[in-house]
Amino acid sequence: MRKAIFLLVFFVGISAMAQDKSAITVKNSATNNGVIIITAIQPATADQAKRSLELHCNKGASACKAPESGDYLMVRLPANWGMYDCANVDLYPTTADPATAQKIGEYCLEEK
Repeated sequence: MRKAIFLLVFFVGISAMAQDKSAITVKNSATNNGVIIITAIQPATADQAKRSLELHCNKGASACKAPESGDYLMVRLPANWGMYDCANVDLYPTTADPATAQKIGEYCLEEK
């Protein structure tokens, strides 16, 4: 029993550390038919070009908020984590540590 608990904690820890973090700039947000749609840009890095992103969430969901325009930290969740049937991301203030900070919201990510 102890080995099973240890393995569970170990793999959860590995998954948490494997999260992909990146900076994004939110340009605007709008609500359409109960869905909050956030338009954002991910700046160019050494390994990828600048990308346009859309984040979606259901307005009634507890982790769905329309952030103000500005810079944020986006954390991609591991596959099959999150409340949406797509690539899920959490949004945090730029200086926040995702391990200890409260997230702004959880969104479905669509790359444009």
